[in-house]
This record gives sequence, C-alpha cells and structure tokens, in this order.
Amino acid sequence: MRAEATGSTAVVRRLLDNIETVVHGKTEEIRLVLSALLSGGHVLFEDVPGTAKTVLARAIAATIEDAIPSRVQCTPDLQPTDVTGLSVFNQETRRFEFQPGPIFANIILVDEINRAMPKTQSALLEAMAEHQVTVDGVSRQLPQPFLLMATENPIEYEGTFPLPEAQLDRFFLRTSLGYPDEEQEVLIVREQRRGHPLDELRPAITKAEVGELRIACEEVYVDELLDAWIVRLVRETRNLAEVEVGASVRGSLALVKTARAWALLHDRTYVMPEDVEHLFIPVLGHRLILSPSYLAETRNLTRDETLRRIQQECLNRAPAPRPDWVADFAASS
Repeated sequence: MRAEATGSTAVVRRLLDNIETVVHGKTEEIRLVLSALLSGGHVLFEDVPGTAKTVLARAIAATIEDAIPSRVQCTPDLQPTDVTGLSVFNQETRRFEFQPGPIFANIILVDEINRAMPKTQSALLEAMAEHQVTVDGVSRQLPQPFLLMATENPIEYEGTFPLPEAQLDRFFLRTSLGYPDEEQEVLIVREQRRGHPLDELRPAITKAEVGELRIACEEVYVDELLDAWIVRLVRETRNLAEVEVGASVRGSLALVKTARAWALLHDRTYVMPEDVEHLFIPVLGHRLILSPSYLAETRNLTRDETLRRIQQECLNRAPAPRPDWVADFAASS
C-alpha cells in the first residue's frame, strides 16, 4: 500500500508552511499540536518561558481564516466565571444576559494553568471533554474548531496547584517546544528588528478546510492488528510494577486518533507502527503515575529518559505487529 496523494495534502502543506514562517525549526512539535487540533484534542506544554508557545497559538489562529484567538493568564485569584463567562443583569431590559468568557474562542492559550485554583482548573474540564460549558444551568456550545493549549512552568512550583489526574487525562498530549538552535535564534533576532512576523501573517486555510481535515483524519486507515496492539500497549502500562496508575481507556482512544492525524500530517492515508511508537510518550506519558520507589531509582534521569524506559518495557511485553501491507510498502519504497 503506497501513500496516496489526497485533497488534504495541499491544505496540510499550506497550514504547516504558514505557521513555520513565524515558528522556526519546530516542525515536529508543530505537527504534534496540529495533530491535537485535527483530533479534537488539547495540548499541555511543559516549558520554560520564552519558547514561542504564545507565538505558536497566535500563528495557528492567524492561519485559520476568521478564527478567534483568546488568552487566559492564570493566577490564584482567577475565578471560574472569569473563564467561562457569567450572566449579568441588564438594567434596560430587566433581564439577565450571558456575557461569554474567553473560553468562547477557537484557539485559546491558558498560560501557567497550574497557578489557577483547582476550582478554576475544573471549570475547563467540561469545555475540554465536551466542547461546551454550563453556566447557570444552561449548556452552551463552544465554537469549532476548538483547541486549548495550556502551559506550565517545569521549574517554578511555589504558589502552584498541580493538575489533578482527571484533568491531565483530558489533554491529548503533552509536549514542549524548547529553545531554538543557534542558527534559528539568529534568524528570529533578525526578523524582529522592525516588528514581529506575526503582524504580517495572513490566513492560509478556512474553518471549513479544518473541518475537512478532521473528516480526512477519520478516514485514515488503521489496521485491526494496530488497533489491538495499541490497546495491549496501553494495558501494559497498568501491569508494570514501575507504574502505580497506568493509562486509561481515554489514552487508547487518544493514541489512535492522534496517530491518524500524525499520518495525515505526513501525507499518508494509513497509520504505521512507527507512528504509534513516536507518539507513545507525548500521548501517554502524562497519564502515568510512576511508583515512588521507581522515581527514587531513576532520580538521576530526566522525565523523558524515565518514560523511555517505561515505553521500552511496554514494547518488550507487547511487540509491534508487522502487517503484510507494511512489509509490502517497505519493499516497494
């Protein structure tokens, strides 16, 4: 089975090329975020300040025609209604009127989400899971497409409220942008001598085309063997002694959906085992609660190094299948 050119290829190319005019050297990271967008999921960035997270959110919004961007700066005194909106009494009409909050946007950046109180963090759960918010007993649909990008600083913990497992599970994936390499950083400095490239960024695709890409993702072929393997892989995270709480069924669903979008963003109409392996840590890593004894054993390793060990153990227990069509494709390419 060869990769076939589809009508989505040109749209994907325009989408990526437009964003990369302002976010340099982060192609794979951009694809991860767009995988969440096309899967109807959300992204958690664990990154230090100044790594273009806000720029990426604004670039995605600017690339989609008529998309509404929004930003929420989380602080301990931020209230749920500051995010969802509230009903305000209108003196003229003598009626309460709903004033939508910043959550009613297409691309929303929730900055330093772990600085918000738990009750404010929980206000985001319904929006992330069901794409709607309920205020005063009335449920209101959020605009489509809807992508929530939240950030948290991995260095500063004072005055923060760690995200509960239920909320972490709502994020399709966790990633980081990191600093650009030296050549890219020089380019960034030169580009911003007289303003920011974002000011000149123009739409490259429409909301309707985003919807078409989402439909195209659902049509990306996933072999039955891969479906079964993904489930086994996720279930193995629940059987490891190193893991106190493994990934939920939501992890299995997110891994399949993200793999489909990832394949589409690489101009393929089918998912390969390598896609699943590449997405294991971004999609499942933040869903795992590692045992205290294992954390003590690996205290000299980074989180990614620890998760790679977990991934390898899962792959040893549930090896990747090699469907016949994968071998045929490898032989013919």
